[in-house]
Amino acid sequence: VQLQASGGGTVQAGGSLTLSCAASGVNFRLATMGWYRQAPGNQREMVATITSAGYTNYADSVKGRVTISRNNVRNTVALQMNNLNPEDTAVYYCYTPWGGKYWGQGTQVTVSS
Repeated sequence: VQLQASGGGTVQAGGSLTLSCAASGVNFRLATMGWYRQAPGNQREMVATITSAGYTNYADSVKGRVTISRNNVRNTVALQMNNLNPEDTAVYYCYTPWGGKYWGQGTQVTVSS
């Protein structure tokens, strides 16, 4: 299983970013996919997940600002993030529990105040 994340960068507070994760080696249509993040000194935390049926779950800290979506043709999962604030600064990881626990390499998101 390979998860290739992209789309991170630096943005000012109030700005937007879209992260993308391309999955291979997984039966994508059947796989729950998710995004987690880890800020320096903090534990890795769930940001959003989406099941194979399209059901979504969001951390309270991002509800209303973040949307997770999936494309079962391209085997990709996206994380649209709006109204970003400095507390969103972290390394963001793509994740799937399908067949085990697999993590992407992470992509840095930095929000400046």
